[in-house]
Amino acid sequence: MSGPLEGFRIVDLTSMISGPVATMMLADQGADVIKVEPLSGDLVRFMGPNRAGLSAGFISANRSKRSLALDLKTADGMAVIRKLLSTADVLVQNFRPGAIERMGLGEDAVRELKPDIVYVSISGFGESGPYAHKRVYDPVIQALSGLADIQKDGDTGRPKMIRTIIPDKTTAVTAAQAITAALLARERGKGGQHLKISMLDTMVAYLWPEGMAGFTFVGKEVKAARAQFAQDLIFQTTDGFITAGAVSDAEWHGMCRALEREEWLDDERFNTAQGRIVNVKERLAMTAEVLLERSSAQWLERLDREGVPCAPVLQRHEVLEHEQIRVNEMIEEHEHPVAGLLRQPRPAARFDKTPAQMQRHAPTLGQHNDELIEELGFDLTQLRSTGAIPDGGAAEA
Repeated sequence: MSGPLEGFRIVDLTSMISGPVATMMLADQGADVIKVEPLSGDLVRFMGPNRAGLSAGFISANRSKRSLALDLKTADGMAVIRKLLSTADVLVQNFRPGAIERMGLGEDAVRELKPDIVYVSISGFGESGPYAHKRVYDPVIQALSGLADIQKDGDTGRPKMIRTIIPDKTTAVTAAQAITAALLARERGKGGQHLKISMLDTMVAYLWPEGMAGFTFVGKEVKAARAQFAQDLIFQTTDGFITAGAVSDAEWHGMCRALEREEWLDDERFNTAQGRIVNVKERLAMTAEVLLERSSAQWLERLDREGVPCAPVLQRHEVLEHEQIRVNEMIEEHEHPVAGLLRQPRPAARFDKTPAQMQRHAPTLGQHNDELIEELGFDLTQLRSTGAIPDGGAAEA
């Protein structure tokens, strides 16, 4: 193991995306993350095509971890998890409120095993209130947080979902940062604490800097959020699509020169930043009309020369081949012994002294049962006979 979190052990009882992605990030940073799964496995293992219970989504959310398949409804299974928790620095769980207590692994019970553990509860809506016990998936949070309203169609007013699971993944990043902060506080003598992170809270906070900024000044709210006026800034050219935007006066002047429309500089609708916001529809419509006249490459060269932020709109497969992605060495390929050749992004944050990296391949279900059970001092034969762990050896990977 290597990385800034080397030496920390995290017991991961989470499933689906938000919790597993959070702990994956910590595992890439060197933490020993032990993913405890029911004998049936995390549902994400089987969502979409998979090889031996390794779907693309599971691989991306669970690399660098060890897998322990355990039946927590058995006395032996509970004995194993309790012993494991006594060795852990962090417990992360995302059961619905109340479920973990009914299992016998609530905060008080776990603190009896490890008083200074960082206990992390990830939920959809929080632990109380009318939605606390509702089932939740990403679109529910998009709807409830205001994100779908922010994305609504400018012409029809119909709310729209973002086609990627922003709430799940933003919650993961929030949880990972909070866990490292709690570990730092513990290292400084503050002891273990309970982190409570809800997807709804995460998204309200995430959206506030611009999507909800109109509600900042009490009594002077701007009911129509700024984001609702924003266009998508996608412009068609003769051979594709680009994005380009001018916020400052200097950028606007550069855009007018690049588009050979310097007469716009004297247009009273556009000669101030505020004017360009108020008259955004007219400004972007005029810009779009001009950009239809040349190719993407021609416009990007002109805009870049004039200091206007711009880029081609890449299709997903083109992202893999883009020069900047290649120079950044962002995408890596790894040969998985079960799943074959895989493509994965490296950890986004680079550490110059304690590098983060994929520590091990995403595990097959219960792959590390034998080594973990032996580490904890239990008898493998007995646990198999009582059904606490799967019968027979785990698949190798």
